[in-house]
Amino acid sequence: MDMTLENLERHWMPFTNNREFKREPRLFVRASGMHYWTATGRKVLDGSSGLFTSAAGHCRAEIAAAVAKQLQTLDFTPSFMRGHPGAFALADGVAALTPQGLDHVFFCNSGSEAVDTAMKIALAYHLARNEGQRAYFVSRERAYHGVNIGGTALSGMVRNREAFGALLPGVLHLRHTLLPENRLTRGMGSTGAELADDLLRFVNLVGEKRIAAVFVEPIAGSTGVIVPPRGYLERLHEICSRYGILLVFDEVICGFGRTGEPFAATSFGVTPDIITMAKALTNGAQPMGAVAVRSGIYRTIIDAAPDGAPEFFHGYTYSAHPAACAAALATLEIYRNEQLFAKGRELSGYFLDAMFALQDLPAVNDVRGFGMLAGIEIKPGKAPGVRGNELQAKLFDRGLHVKTTGDVAIMAPAFIASRADIDLMGSMLRDAIAEY
Repeated sequence: MDMTLENLERHWMPFTNNREFKREPRLFVRASGMHYWTATGRKVLDGSSGLFTSAAGHCRAEIAAAVAKQLQTLDFTPSFMRGHPGAFALADGVAALTPQGLDHVFFCNSGSEAVDTAMKIALAYHLARNEGQRAYFVSRERAYHGVNIGGTALSGMVRNREAFGALLPGVLHLRHTLLPENRLTRGMGSTGAELADDLLRFVNLVGEKRIAAVFVEPIAGSTGVIVPPRGYLERLHEICSRYGILLVFDEVICGFGRTGEPFAATSFGVTPDIITMAKALTNGAQPMGAVAVRSGIYRTIIDAAPDGAPEFFHGYTYSAHPAACAAALATLEIYRNEQLFAKGRELSGYFLDAMFALQDLPAVNDVRGFGMLAGIEIKPGKAPGVRGNELQAKLFDRGLHVKTTGDVAIMAPAFIASRADIDLMGSMLRDAIAEY
């Protein structure tokens, strides 16, 4: 295809400056392992696992073969009143990785759908308990919970909300935990656990039995890698338990080894009631999301329904799509056979050393990180986000793909990365940031 402006114009790209991109397109045409390739044949090291998706590296033959075989055997089956074996096998596989007790899994097609599904599950659960008055949701400033209406209402990133009006009523936002006292802290900061007490204020504001659920990213990833302070998640959990509020961990980014364990809930020692997930579930090879819930939530909703009727009036045409299930099953097998979560955990120290070594650069404002996830925040230029956008383009031209949000470069390498890959990422980041 000839990459002229006219040929590029019809595709409306998401989260992209379309005018700028179409003047100077940066396209990938191939991927393998730790790298992408451009249309001109230039090799680009992937520093962000695609979009936190490809934790096992790109174009894994095992996943491609599993998807191809599935599509040649059973390409589609409805999940409404029908099913296929792969969906049940995958639910077992996911439940084997989630914290004990979160052993029922609902499949969807993205992290955004997983979040909206979790909101519906929370409402249905409370209604089944005769507490249908619980209609408030609590999230946080600077949160990202996808782009559907429910998730956008929960999100606390202003640019993701400002064009869309009031969205949903009854959403309250805790203060974020990005505190100056924790600047340049590796791992969890020592200050900020008391910010969880904002939830007590909301309980007092709307009533003890009015809040349905609290949604929290264990590490707020898309907003620039905000690691929770020590004790913060524990306090949230304690308040939720005291007042019968469901605690939901959005692990769309953290899930499947990013923090060194299958889920960040295990890394931080706090078990929520619900976990949302997507991205690395299929290594990015097929669109898929999922919601894992406590057995008690599932049983309450199921047992409250009349005989002969669906218990939960929710689902998607492509829920538990056979090809997506095949991709996810093959992905989980790779994680298990290659012990990739353990490899990521072992590589984390070296990776974080390389990222925190950048703090000596005059343009670096902060470095934050945990596991195989780090954010390098540079000082803003003439307007917030301008330098971050420039930095992403500079790094692409140097041969490094990264995700940026505002003025933060978000690093999340695949778990197959070598120390040489990490060294190269650090070197290219240093050279590009040093120009400011």
